[in-house]
Amino acid sequence: MQESAPRVTDDPKHLGVQAAVAAALEMIPPDSIIGLGSGRASMEFVRGLGARVKQGFRVRGVPTSQITADLATELGIPLTTLAQAGQLALTVDGADEVDPNLDLIKGLGGALVREKIVAASSDRLIIVAGEEKWVETLGDHGVLPVEVGPFGAALCSRRLAALGCVPKPRGKNGSPFVTDNHNIILDCQITTLAKPADLEREILAIPGVLGTGLFLKMAHTVLIYHETGVTKHERSKS
Repeated sequence: MQESAPRVTDDPKHLGVQAAVAAALEMIPPDSIIGLGSGRASMEFVRGLGARVKQGFRVRGVPTSQITADLATELGIPLTTLAQAGQLALTVDGADEVDPNLDLIKGLGGALVREKIVAASSDRLIIVAGEEKWVETLGDHGVLPVEVGPFGAALCSRRLAALGCVPKPRGKNGSPFVTDNHNIILDCQITTLAKPADLEREILAIPGVLGTGLFLKMAHTVLIYHETGVTKHERSKS
């Protein structure tokens, strides 16, 4: 199950977070269906969206995790499923690493496969992340989450290690972390990635791997917040 995300309002960058959330909210078309991400920044966005909905703003959401769904329901945000929605106007989500090409590593919250499916179903992916998530090269923080089916975990672990991605099953007190898809997460120890697309192809070729935390060429807008504000980055259309 997903772990509960703490309130971003406890963060010293609260003003910056709120500026980023406000900027993301301004990008939402009225009467649209949008993807709702998971994690700290995404939870703050959902809270901001809930306040807009309470004021009469019309929107429906497709959540990427049960925790997101629970919070959205609590705040009165109407929800639908991806099957019912089809193509989404946009998704707002967070990230664990963002490089200058706006490529991402995600998944420390444990919802990476659902997040990638929802993002791929969206016309735009908007990322809200703190300045500490900005890196010069993907892999700078040293962890790449990989979601695998439990039956294939042993094989996946051996093959990942052979690729130089030393895996460690995510868990607490001896119990494995189980995703909303009933899979497990292997947190792979990595170094900076010179060729992330090549590594992703190799990892996805392993039987039992369901998805990686590499989100390459997916983000369209990244809002990086800091203590006093937000910096907006847009992917080049070329």
